[in-house]
Amino acid sequence: MLTIHVLPVFFLIASSILILLAHRWRNFLIGLAVQYIGIFWLVALEWPVGLAAVKLVVGWMAGAMLAANHLEEEVVESDPLSNVSGKIFRVLAAVIVWVLMFSIAPEIQRWIPGRDEMLWGGLVLVGTGLLQLGLFNTPLRVSLGLLTVLGGFEVLYAVVETSILVTGLLAMANLGIALVGAYLISVPELEVSE
Repeated sequence: MLTIHVLPVFFLIASSILILLAHRWRNFLIGLAVQYIGIFWLVALEWPVGLAAVKLVVGWMAGAMLAANHLEEEVVESDPLSNVSGKIFRVLAAVIVWVLMFSIAPEIQRWIPGRDEMLWGGLVLVGTGLLQLGLFNTPLRVSLGLLTVLGGFEVLYAVVETSILVTGLLAMANLGIALVGAYLISVPELEVSE
């Protein structure tokens, strides 16, 4: 029976589609913020709310770090897959990945026993993040893909362990990815200004 706890899985699916199809930094930031709301909600099913809130705050900080370089720009990148057929391809690829993730979820549940919603959400994020990493090569898109994969891992790992130390290490990894991504985004601007 479906409960209200399936709602964050739909948040994660919607934010994943937004991140895959967006070309403006504001849309990336909105998608990442909604994604971390879903991660917080799913992790809060197993962990205390205060500890799960670390995921939300760190995710929003990572999004702010990535968006800090694009305050003047409206369009982040010129994507060769930005036409209608490219968007249809990305949506169909995402749907195929999600069907694959939902179909392997019962097998994975033997290894990671936990709530179905947490397993679905974590697998959706890991699959969509890997799809993002496979489709794009710009620093912003790669950073978003890595944050998405790591967010999915965090949801899956929350079922297994509730360690404060691991939460801190994963938070540092998220912020490190965002910091390196922000630096790599700004490198072409630094070369031009010299």
